[in-house]
Amino acid sequence: MKEYAIEELLPHAGGMMLLERVIAFDNDAMTAEVIVRGDGLFGDSRSIPAWLGIEYMAQTVAAHSGMMCKMAGKPLNVGFLLGTRRFHCNVDRLAVGAVLTVTVKRLIQDQGLGVFDCNVTAEGVSISAKLNVYQPDSPVNRATTLEPA
Repeated sequence: MKEYAIEELLPHAGGMMLLERVIAFDNDAMTAEVIVRGDGLFGDSRSIPAWLGIEYMAQTVAAHSGMMCKMAGKPLNVGFLLGTRRFHCNVDRLAVGAVLTVTVKRLIQDQGLGVFDCNVTAEGVSISAKLNVYQPDSPVNRATTLEPA
């Protein structure tokens, strides 16, 4: 597998780029690493809400899609998180500096709609959910990519 910087795989920018790196990848799954940041965008200097794990999962799904596009020689496509099911979490907050492992596995994907089984883990942390996503067959226009103010 050719290695790509996470910025090459996601249509995110600035403070919304939450993934650190890709650890593993295949056609149906991806594992990524996140280091919980204390920049105040989502929490404070000590912790962030654990439900942000959903965004870590969604960005890993997007990075998986970005990798698939790169491997096919296509431009990145924008994707949308449609919903979250079976969200389970054993903590309320995630400590700043914690290193998290995010794994996503495609369960089904057809005509742009997909379902991914997702997990965020670290010592003492277990977050899981199924994400429903939609990815239209159109490339990303980086000029319209959202970035927080």
